[in-house]
Parts: sequence; C-alpha cells; structure tokens
Amino acid sequence: MDDGFPQLAAARAATNPAALAAEEARLLALEAEYCSHGDTVHYTQFPKIFSGCEGSFMLDAAGNRFLDLQMWYSAVNFGYANPRLNNALKRQIDTLPQVASQYLHREKIELAAMIAKDAQRKFGSKGRVHFNVGGAQAVEDSLKLVRNASNGKSLMFAFEGGYHGRTLGASAITSSYRYRRRFGHFGERAHFIPFPYHFRGPKGMSKEEYGEHCVAQFARLFESEYNGVWDPKTGQAEYAAFYVEPLQGTGGYVIPPPNFFTGLKKVLDDHGILLVVDEIQMGFYRTGKLWSIEHFGVNPDVIVFGKAVTNGLNPLSGIWAKEALINPTVFPPGSTHSTFNANPLGTAVALEAMKMMEEEDYETMVMAKGAHFLAGLQELKRRHKIVGEVDGLGMALRIEICEPHDSYTPSKRLVDLMCDEGMRADLEVAGRRYGLVLDIGGYYKNVITLAPALTMSHAEIDLAIALLDQLFARVADA
Repeated sequence: MDDGFPQLAAARAATNPAALAAEEARLLALEAEYCSHGDTVHYTQFPKIFSGCEGSFMLDAAGNRFLDLQMWYSAVNFGYANPRLNNALKRQIDTLPQVASQYLHREKIELAAMIAKDAQRKFGSKGRVHFNVGGAQAVEDSLKLVRNASNGKSLMFAFEGGYHGRTLGASAITSSYRYRRRFGHFGERAHFIPFPYHFRGPKGMSKEEYGEHCVAQFARLFESEYNGVWDPKTGQAEYAAFYVEPLQGTGGYVIPPPNFFTGLKKVLDDHGILLVVDEIQMGFYRTGKLWSIEHFGVNPDVIVFGKAVTNGLNPLSGIWAKEALINPTVFPPGSTHSTFNANPLGTAVALEAMKMMEEEDYETMVMAKGAHFLAGLQELKRRHKIVGEVDGLGMALRIEICEPHDSYTPSKRLVDLMCDEGMRADLEVAGRRYGLVLDIGGYYKNVITLAPALTMSHAEIDLAIALLDQLFARVADA
C-alpha cells in the first residue's frame, strides 16, 4: 500500500522507530491536556494517530496498515481517497469553493433535483430536499418540519436502541439516556418502542412472528384513550411522528424481519402519524439500496440523510420530505439555516457521488459482496463459541460477541479486548502484518458492527475474515 503514499513512505524511511514513538507520545500528551474529550470516542486504551488512508486501509506513521471495517462510521462508503470524488472536490475548489446560502449555485439545485426525482419514482410522492451540514443537524431540521406539520406537537415515537444524534433535539429521540442525563430536555420527548431484535427476543418465536408481535404491542397503544397516546373522540394522537432507522445503527446493525415495517406503517397511517426514516448511516447503498427503507415496502414521509453522500469529504446532510410538508407556503425561507448548508464543495462531491451510483450497478455489486462476507462470518460462527450471532444486509453486517460458555451472554469485555488487539497491527496473513479498525455497537456494547467500503474487493473480504479469525482465537485464549 506504500505506493499510494510516496511522501509518507519517504518520511517513514527517514524516521527511526524511537523518533516515531516520541512524536506519538508528544501528540497524545497534548491531546490529553488540551482537547475536549467530549467530542471524542476512545474505544481503545491505545488511541491511534493515523497519517494516511487509501481504499479500505488506514496507515499510521510507522507504515502499519489497518484494514478498516467501519469506514468512518459508514461515511466513506466509496473507499478512502476515491479518485473520482476527490477530483470533483478539487475541481470545485478551483471554480466556486464558497458562496453564501442566500445565493444559488448549480450543484445544489441539480443535487436536490436528483434526490427528489429518485424519491418520487420510488415512493410515488413529489417532494423537496433541504440541506444542512451534519446528520444531527438534519434531524433537528426534520423535527421542526414535523412539529410545524402537526401544529406544534413535540412528542415523538422512536425505538429502543435507536440513535439519531447528540444535539438537544436529536438526543431527546435517541434511546440512550446517557446522552441526555446531564443536559435535560428542551422541547422534544420520545416514547421508546421495542425494536424486533430477534436474537434477544422472546424464545419460541420466529423472526417474522416477533416482528408481528412488536407491531401488535405498538398498535395496542391506540386501542383506548387510557393507553395514553390517542383521543378516539377527536381522532387525534399526541405524537407527531415515529423516527426509525430501518436497520439500527449504533444499536448494533439489528435487521428487522421483512414484514415489520409494513405493519408499523399501517398503524401510523391509521392514526395520522408521520414516518421519518433516518438513513444517515444506512443510506447510499450500505444495504444494497440507495435507501435501506426500500427493502421493506413502505413509503416514508420524510428521509434524513448525511454521511456517505459526500464520501466523508465534506460535512453535508439533508432531508427529503413530501411536498405537503415542505413546500414554501408551509415551510418558508429561513425556517432553518446554517451558514455552511448546501455549500458548493459538499454539493459538488455529492452530485458526483449520486451520478456514480446511477452509472454503476451498486445494488448487484453490494448484495454479492455482502453475501460473500456474510458466508465468511457464518463460518466464523461455526468455528468460534464467542460468536453468538451474525447477520447482514448488503454490506451492513453484525457480529454479536458473547461469553463462550453459552454463546449468548453479552461480552463487552471481549469486544473491548478485540479493539485493543486490532490496534496492535500484529495480525499476520500471507507473511504481511495488519491491524483492524473495528466499531462497537449494540445494546450491551458487545456487537462488532461492520461497515466496510462498498468498493472492497473479494480478496479484501477474504483478508477481513482471516484477520477476524485470528483475532477471535486470540481473545478467546485470553
């Protein structure tokens, strides 16, 4: 991989290991003293300082190669340093890199039209696209949108295990109380509903039966006014919308049964509650479809997107919403605003990414690679008692790590050890040493959530399986 980094290779050749270690220690000491830890997630006791990236790999200053199986939390779906997308960014820097959002530029208009026309073809509704800079900010915009459409209702439904961001409004509809504990509530509140997490659901039910059971439990809330959410005399719900991730992201890449969302959507439609689909982590072909909700046969009222729309090259996010919710007579200019929303660098890269996705058959490619990866994970499950469950849809895959005595009890301790061991860059395949970049998720922080590059080769998938095989054997021995 050094061929892609000639400057780094030269720098490494001129630097001895002791000097590299001293420089890393200096930087970590500065980080410990001067950087807010509030914006950082240290999953490992050995924080890694990376110096380069290419394709599916990260590199440190010593030249160690780390196969990245989380790709910046699914923001870099199309590989690090993707030439086509990088070049789009460079072209825009040389033409129109900046413009105030009160003015227009071609890239914003064409990107919005491309997303909206695609949604109209798929979901049968005309809509519009509204941009912002980050996923949580787009969630905030959507909360304004649905509150406006529901005459100011601030109560939402959301899922146990759901994650929508850590701004005030987004954390209010995120199920983890630890994101709200010190800050309280400002406006929105959520009623959290069980997600059909079959591996940890009631025993004796099939996945489909458990999905139907979860829908029935939700529908029960509307049987009587005494269930607390519905006034049958006026036909009014107290809740404005249901915020869903079609596949739970931070919750552990939990994949629902195919019939679940059709049942849920019927309950929502019967009671005038909007369906807001959070595609921030699962959008842009992570699951083999542009939007992961396409797998489940329902039409959303609002889609929230971000992350991979620019392949991580620029913070850009947005919402698509049906015309009745977002047309200028009901959601006028200035309803939300950010100085950097719809900035030309981000929209130029996103427009190129959308064109790339249109020109290439990502659906077939991602589903084939995902099936290959999942088959390898299923073999690992047969070989290692610490693997309780594996599952996947496209290139969104999960490995639930459990205590080996029953292959069911969640084992956060083993997952933490795996993250630390992956950073050592001493796993060996075919005479070459590698590290592994892993992401942790799940209700018990015992799930390895895999979001590898969609551009990953079959050979790299085989490498990932071989490295995971070694890692599982190592931590099980420990």
